[in-house]
Amino acid sequence: MNLPVLAGTFSTVLFALGLLPMLLKAARTRDLASYSLSSLVLSNVANAVHSVYVFHLPAGPIWLLHALYVLASALMLVWWLRYRTERRGPEALRGPEALRPGSDREGSSNESIAVEQEALQ
Repeated sequence: MNLPVLAGTFSTVLFALGLLPMLLKAARTRDLASYSLSSLVLSNVANAVHSVYVFHLPAGPIWLLHALYVLASALMLVWWLRYRTERRGPEALRGPEALRPGSDREGSSNESIAVEQEALQ
């Protein structure tokens, strides 16, 4: 095995090991709130376009590395979409008002204001 292929193989293993903690934590906690949808979508689009270039290169470690990036980006996007609705539950479908304290979930906000005003008097 020549030096460039050996270096490519070694770096692919290192990059794969670097991706594992992120993927394992996302799978375990289902908390992907720190990831933005636009970033995940752009990463997947970029990987799809970059695949045209990578898979026209001779087979080698770069194919494995790129395949790992494609898989990791796709998994993160799918998990972001899936776990977002599980984390928030039905409130996520009603919009941002459902997440405010004093909204319909806990009674109307007008009732909360009236109770607070009575308590002050």
